[in-house]
Amino acid sequence: MSSTDPTTTRRGRPRGFLLLAAALLALAGPFGAPSATAVAGAAGAAPARAAAAPASEGPDPIDFAVVVDQSKSLSDRDLVRETEAAALLSQGEISERSRATVIGFGSSEKSGQSPVREVCPPTVVDGAGRQRLSDCVTRLARRDSVRTGPGTDFPAAIRQAVARLTEDPGTGGAGAAKTPRVLFLLTDGRLDVRDSPEYGADPGSRQANGAKRLADELARARAAGVQIWPLGFGGGIDRGALTAMAEGGFRGACSDVPGSAPRMRVVSGSAGIDRALQETFAAARCARIVTGDVARPPADLYVTIPPIATDGSLTVGKHDPKVRVTYYDPEGRKVPLHGSFDGSSFEVSGEDGPVEALRVTNPLPGRWRVRVEAPEGHRGQEVAVRALWQGRLRSAVVLDPASPRPGQRTVVEVRLQTRRGVVVADPRQLEGVTVTAHLAGDGFAPVAFRLADDGRAPDRTAGDVRFTGTVTVPATATGDLELTTSMAAPGITSDRRPFHTRIAEGTPPVVAQLSLERVTAHPGGAVPGVLQVANHDTVPHTLRIALADDAPDTPDTPDTPGTGTGTGGSGPIAGSAAPRISPETVVVPPGGSVDARFTVTLGADTPLGALGSRLAVTDTGRPGETLDSAFLDVRVEAPPTWWERWWPYVTGGAAVLVLLAALTAVQLVARRRRQDLTGVRIELRKEGWVLDTLEVRAGQSPGGEFRFTIEEPAGPAPTLHHAHGARAAHRLRRTGSGALLLRPESGPEIPVHTAVPVEVADAELVIRTPGGFRTRTGPGRIPRGARPGRPPRRPDSASAQGADGTAAAPSAPPAPAPHPDF
Repeated sequence: MSSTDPTTTRRGRPRGFLLLAAALLALAGPFGAPSATAVAGAAGAAPARAAAAPASEGPDPIDFAVVVDQSKSLSDRDLVRETEAAALLSQGEISERSRATVIGFGSSEKSGQSPVREVCPPTVVDGAGRQRLSDCVTRLARRDSVRTGPGTDFPAAIRQAVARLTEDPGTGGAGAAKTPRVLFLLTDGRLDVRDSPEYGADPGSRQANGAKRLADELARARAAGVQIWPLGFGGGIDRGALTAMAEGGFRGACSDVPGSAPRMRVVSGSAGIDRALQETFAAARCARIVTGDVARPPADLYVTIPPIATDGSLTVGKHDPKVRVTYYDPEGRKVPLHGSFDGSSFEVSGEDGPVEALRVTNPLPGRWRVRVEAPEGHRGQEVAVRALWQGRLRSAVVLDPASPRPGQRTVVEVRLQTRRGVVVADPRQLEGVTVTAHLAGDGFAPVAFRLADDGRAPDRTAGDVRFTGTVTVPATATGDLELTTSMAAPGITSDRRPFHTRIAEGTPPVVAQLSLERVTAHPGGAVPGVLQVANHDTVPHTLRIALADDAPDTPDTPDTPGTGTGTGGSGPIAGSAAPRISPETVVVPPGGSVDARFTVTLGADTPLGALGSRLAVTDTGRPGETLDSAFLDVRVEAPPTWWERWWPYVTGGAAVLVLLAALTAVQLVARRRRQDLTGVRIELRKEGWVLDTLEVRAGQSPGGEFRFTIEEPAGPAPTLHHAHGARAAHRLRRTGSGALLLRPESGPEIPVHTAVPVEVADAELVIRTPGGFRTRTGPGRIPRGARPGRPPRRPDSASAQGADGTAAAPSAPPAPAPHPDF
């Protein structure tokens, strides 16, 4: 399977998306989407993830045995479900250093039979081992009545499992004895050795002797440090016997978290044993189970891995080996089935079995997609996906004072982070966690104390995921001090590597205190700090400020202040991700004090999120002694994109443009309304007589211009006509300011005033605007004062009178014909 799709970038974003963004920007212009450079920069700003952790830094191994009841009371379907439940444990184990054994059991009632059937001998659960376990565990589904009797011999099953769990693994060495030993027992009933001759001569004595032997085997398991976790299913369960098994074995636990000590569990039927057994397994090895989707193939199933997880397995209960599975990380990238990719390592097993699992180291947190497909005829059973995970956290420690004196009260502050160097900043991820510390050293017995994040002194802020406590260094302490922190919560374990410092001898000649602001910065940004120093010595001292954790961690290297090793911070920070401190050194004169300001400049490739680095100040003349240290308390965020940086200006400019456009549109509308000649009436006059009128109708003055002609036919009086596309015509137009201009058919354009005659050829034109006249002469109407066959009165002069005082009647022109436009 290909680990990556060639159309995706390293962070899983499609390159096509970046090209599309660039194209959109080109189309959008200066106020469009972010530039391709900005998008590419944002995509590239994601941190380079750490390489997968070596096995020694992975989850602690366990030796476990899965003991499965194969008595005659189980149906074939029950046997299949037991087999798949056993496969879920062997395939889903998260440590490649663990060992697994799978044993079926019944009874021995005649010659040639054995009460136990070891289907999978002790096998290291690495890549090859998980595949062997996937193959051999399937034999549990086939009952062998010739070699195994139909009864239920608990003592023999426990004896066989304890023997396998306590034998020398051959590769464990001296540390093998510290590996937890856990027995998971599946059964549908109760002790039944009535027909087993080895327990006595008759059924009654056999049952009694079987119960005694069971007690003996439990005592043997307890002495060997073997925990017993019984799981019963069905209606014939002897709950008392299962409780006795859980309490009779070793009572140790993987942590102090409630629920991690052995206990029995009962489910109603075999259909629920796969989930119940996985939950039991998670409790026994201090892990967590996240239940995902269930569906018939073909389907996309989803399951979520939390940010705090450092090791995990995605288990897929397929039931049918023909089901094929493809895995996609939260960024939508198809991940490899074997090998490393983007800081995580992957290893699949069980592809040809009923249960498949993908083990992931340093998984990318988020919602994983599991695609399940199957050929026709193999799609009838539901497929379930679950995630088994564990968070193996490191602690970053700051002591105040950094080198305490004997008898001095010391404040201890701890931050937690994953192997990737990601600081845990969400208190919900650590719900129920308890953090303890142990101080050891020369001259005193170890001292244990609790740390809290409750906001009570000395803790500064509740819920900031900084656990704080105090310890008084014993007065008898000399030399080195070793501080070890441990944490306990469901699914969380600690690396338990020590923090080292030294006892301060006498009155220190130099006292220093580091102060750093809590800020949010971008990669490449700066963080201000202050170093306050008082020199009580008679000679100058040179102090150096440096990262206390700027070298790669090694599995067995303690954190020595000033050496740049150990677990004091976020792991290796090198290359373009390394912060730079300026100035690095401060010289303090004798008997003087200095408040030196300095700047920590983040590297261009600094990972996003809470930065877990720690600064330490040392005296160059006293190597190995830390004067003070402080967390570089910075939340690193991606630099703003082009849009995030400029959106206030873009939106403000857009708003101004919209407003200007609206004002312009209003002005244009107003201008057009002022220019519109609709309702304007043109009067054709001669010698004071109105010969014809023409009123401009709506739509006849596009652009504020009206074209008309004066027709002079032979006989009738001249008439006015709207010019439909005529080239030679008089033109009346109105400007944006409302002024009227007339361009005769031949001649220059001249201004026109309302009701003021304008000579055109051998006639006059009078322009009247709406509201400028009280009457309107409609089509074919005679003006007021006119009579048929007589001309109207002159509107602009007094009537001429004769010598006798009577009106002189001039010769009347012919009456106008009706206007063709009306």
